[in-house]
Amino acid sequence: MASNETMDEKEARVDASPVIVVNLADVIPVNPKPWYRTKHLALLNLLLIIPLLSAATIGFDGALMNSLQALTPWKTYFNHPNSSILGTINAIFSVGKILGIGPAAWMVDRYGRKRPIWIGLVCLVCATILQGAAQNTAMFIVSRLLLGIFTAFIAQASPILVAELAFPTHRGKATALYQTSFYIGSIYASWSAYGTSRLTTDWAWRIPSILQGTLPLIQFAFLYFVPESPRWLIAQGRHNEAHDLLMKWHGGGRSDDEETVAFIDHEMRQIDESVVAEQHAMRTTGYIDLLRSPGNRRRTAIAAIVGFFAQWNGVGVVSYYLTLVLNTVGITKATDQTLINGCLQIFNWLSAILAGALMIDRLGRRTLFLVSVGGMFFSYIAWTVLSALFTTDKVRYHDLAPGVVAFIFICYFFYDIAWAPLLLAYPVEIFPYALRSRGVAVTYGSTFTGLIISQFVNPIAMSHLGWKYYCVFLAILFCLFWTIYFLFPETRGHSLEEIAEIFDGSTNGSATGHSSGQKVELSQVEKV
Repeated sequence: MASNETMDEKEARVDASPVIVVNLADVIPVNPKPWYRTKHLALLNLLLIIPLLSAATIGFDGALMNSLQALTPWKTYFNHPNSSILGTINAIFSVGKILGIGPAAWMVDRYGRKRPIWIGLVCLVCATILQGAAQNTAMFIVSRLLLGIFTAFIAQASPILVAELAFPTHRGKATALYQTSFYIGSIYASWSAYGTSRLTTDWAWRIPSILQGTLPLIQFAFLYFVPESPRWLIAQGRHNEAHDLLMKWHGGGRSDDEETVAFIDHEMRQIDESVVAEQHAMRTTGYIDLLRSPGNRRRTAIAAIVGFFAQWNGVGVVSYYLTLVLNTVGITKATDQTLINGCLQIFNWLSAILAGALMIDRLGRRTLFLVSVGGMFFSYIAWTVLSALFTTDKVRYHDLAPGVVAFIFICYFFYDIAWAPLLLAYPVEIFPYALRSRGVAVTYGSTFTGLIISQFVNPIAMSHLGWKYYCVFLAILFCLFWTIYFLFPETRGHSLEEIAEIFDGSTNGSATGHSSGQKVELSQVEKV
């Protein structure tokens, strides 16, 4: 039951408490067993798969539309949509997500992280049935608008829940893995379409369209068992519930162990002090707070840049319009195009996990971003040159088509190591609790804005400019590299509450109980 404790009483309680000057990394109990052999951590990480799958629902849509565009029954049923109609069909999904961001962000803060997910999952299942039963282009577009709106509900809450619920030393990898599950949906969608590509009836596209609802169904079946965010519970004054939750899932229920009790007490205090300090600084939290201080302006700029340029760094041309790209190099058979798309999604998933998510605590966020953009820049140069040669003389350079496909894979590898795992993991961790949902909303808003623009512009530009359109992205990647170099800080090794010092300075430490001295990085703590 929520406490009736007022803000002033909260501040008095915090001020009256002794100041803790140790870091969270210093009090994590030593565990001789790896996490997968530690029951409570294994179960917690298993449950986190449920919100992690929310990104897979979004990934399904991108690969689905890529695959449907290669299916003759779909093109015939919808009268071979021109580039403008095709752009509308793709972009309306992102329009829906923008419409859903505001209500979803409000609900995440007001009613907790889980309730918006419940609503989103139920409505997504209904919308996919409508999509699979579409009788005309208008009905198909409306169903995709609804899919976008309710995707925003699960996409807004899920990464925040993962970040706030994960064990401290697992948070970086867990939040990075969130966006990599995007490719689970992509793999599922692309191979479903490949399996139906030989059908000559409407079921060739209706079956994959309906299957888009299976992932939300799986999440709905198991979401009940996923705990609520302890940080949201503390913000609501429900300290006992938060303490019991942390003791069960972070401490393994070892309430008689002194080290575990000290760890949970420290974690509770660190979260509580951070929440109280933020609520005191922002009595009424609004979007204007994203711009009030230099630290918040820097956070907001990073969130907007990461979101927008995740779509405008070159991969947007392939993610929704692979068919058009392959057409430019003479690969036009539907079976070949769907096969390449299916293989690309598997490659992306493995790259995002093995070379991206699992490396963020070893290499760091900033390093991965810089290597990613630099690698994409040089890959795009080769991709552009090969496409130009093929287009100039298709007879002489007919054997360059496989080279273009190869560099599509190489370019995606560099994209996968940073933009896939860090698209949400980085913004989620740089914002303080009071602004976290709004920071994620900024990331999503800029992402969907970039998507809408690219989904209208890319098919038209590809139709009129062909390979010359790739030069635009070469210029973008060059500028993006230096923007990241000068603006993005490294955040690895810090708890969510400790990251505030990177942006706001050590003066914030008094509010959160952090030491202003040298930190022991969580990534260096081999305790779990």
